[in-house]
Amino acid sequence: MSLGFSVSGRIGKPVADVFDAVVNPKKLSGYFTTIGGASAPLEAGAGVVWWGKVQVEVDEVVKDRRIVLRWVATDEDGKPAYKTRIEMNFEPLDDGGTFVTIAESGWQEGAVGLKKSYLNCEGWSQMLACMKAYLEYGINLRDGYYRSEMKGEPANETNI
Repeated sequence: MSLGFSVSGRIGKPVADVFDAVVNPKKLSGYFTTIGGASAPLEAGAGVVWWGKVQVEVDEVVKDRRIVLRWVATDEDGKPAYKTRIEMNFEPLDDGGTFVTIAESGWQEGAVGLKKSYLNCEGWSQMLACMKAYLEYGINLRDGYYRSEMKGEPANETNI
């Protein structure tokens, strides 16, 4: 058995706008990968870099429906150990909004996997809140959100 979680929320914009805010590197960098940016659009088979250093592998992109990514999880010493899987689903709502669900799975059982999954759950929850503020109100909530980012450094598990 592996550890995983799911977070979700409603964004008050059409699914095409919400989906584009994730796959479009300029938009993603406006609310999530604000320090270091996103190197390229999310396209199936692509490798992109977020925050100037995090390698993201894009497994699947179904326009306006789903994005599947993988990235490295580290061991207790911070060394690459295995990959986790991120699945983002975009559901159009009758009111014109979009319900976004982000699930990440694949952490190894144990204290280290549990701690790291909790940190990523926090990060994805914060990403949804920042995306909502960015798309609905045009503001960047992430600016200065983490102590590290107040110093101009991307947040990671050791400096938030």
